[in-house]
Amino acid sequence: MRDVLDASPYDALLLLSFGGPEGPDDVVPFLENVTRGRGIPKERLKEVGQHYFLFGGVSPINDQNRALLDALRKDFADHGLDLPVYWGNRNWGPYLTDTLREMVADGRRRVLVLATSAYASYSGCRQYREDLAGALATLEGEGLELPRVDKIRHYFNHPGFVEPMIEGVLKSLAELPEDVRAGAHIAFTTHSIPNASADTSGPVEGHGDGGAYVQQHLDVAGLIADAVREQTGIDHAWQLVYQSRSGAPHIPWLEPDICDHLEELHGAGVPAVVMAPIGFVSDHMEVLYDLDTEAKVKAEELGLPVRRSATVGADPRFAAAIRDLVLERAAAESGRAVTPCALGTLGPSHDLCPMGCCPARTPKPAAAGADSQYA
Repeated sequence: MRDVLDASPYDALLLLSFGGPEGPDDVVPFLENVTRGRGIPKERLKEVGQHYFLFGGVSPINDQNRALLDALRKDFADHGLDLPVYWGNRNWGPYLTDTLREMVADGRRRVLVLATSAYASYSGCRQYREDLAGALATLEGEGLELPRVDKIRHYFNHPGFVEPMIEGVLKSLAELPEDVRAGAHIAFTTHSIPNASADTSGPVEGHGDGGAYVQQHLDVAGLIADAVREQTGIDHAWQLVYQSRSGAPHIPWLEPDICDHLEELHGAGVPAVVMAPIGFVSDHMEVLYDLDTEAKVKAEELGLPVRRSATVGADPRFAAAIRDLVLERAAAESGRAVTPCALGTLGPSHDLCPMGCCPARTPKPAAAGADSQYA
C-alpha cells in the first residue's frame, strides 16, 4: 500500500451501488425504478418480483453495502486516512441525488466514486456514470455548487479483489466430498449481458467478440485457476459461464447459462462443480437466487455435488484495496509518482473512461469520463 496517506485533492469517497428493496411493499416500486422508460406493466413486475418475495421482499444488497461502508471507514481510520465515506444508490434509498445534495451541503467539492461493479460494460460502468450526470444536472437546476466527480478505475484485477476469491474457491473445493474433489470443475460465473453490449465494452480499440467485459473476466478466472493449481497441485478444468439473463429471447446474450452448463458437465461425467461468482462484489439477490436457489436445485436434480464460493463482500482485503485505489488516483491527480497495482495480463485499467467506451444504444450525458460536461 502507499507510504503517504494523502487523499488530496479528494475530500470524500462515494460508494455508489444499485440498491434494492427492504420490504415487500418496496419490491414493485423498486422494479419500476429499475425498468423506468421500458413500458413494462405492473403485473409483469410483480411476476419478476417473486425472486424478492421468496426472501421476504428484502434484497441483501443494502445490508451488504452497510457492511462495506463500515469496513471502509474502519480501514481508513486504522491507517490514518482522513476521508469521509458516503453512500448512494441508483434505484433505491439512499438515492444518489439525495446523497450528492448532502455532500454539497457538507462542503464536499472533489468526490471520488466507488461503483460496486468491478468490470467494464455499459450496465457496470457507463450507466452509473449516466446516473451521476443526471444527479449533477438536478443539483445544477437547484442552483447548487457542483462538486467535481471522478470514478475509481475498474478493480477486477487488484489483488485485494482477486485474493479473497481465490480463498473462497479453495474453501469450496475443500468442502466437496473427498472422492469427487480432485475431478471438480470450476464454473466462474458473471452476469450475462447482450452480446452487442459485451462487444462494445471497454475502449474502442478493444471492441469486438466480447470486448473488455469478457476479456477481463477471463483474466480473473485464469488468475484464480492458476492460484488454485499452485496451492493444491491439481489442475482443475474451468470455464467462464453466465447467469441472470433478463432480456428478450430474440436478442443474443452471453452464453452458456450456468444451469445449462451444469447439465452439460453432468452429461460429460464431471463428478462435482464449484460455482465461483467472480462477476459480483457481494452475495446479493442474483447470487442468492440464480446460484444458491435455481442452480443448486438443478444440481440436485442431476445428482451433481456443487458448492458456491463467496464473493468479496466486506472482506478487509477488499477495503484495503479500495484505500490503495483511492490513494493511487489521488496521487495521479496531484501529479505525484504512482505505480498502479494489478495482477494478470491486462494491466491496470484507465482512470478516465475514453470517448466511445461502453456506449449506450441511446446516447446520454455521462459524468466522470472524457465526454463529461462536468469537469
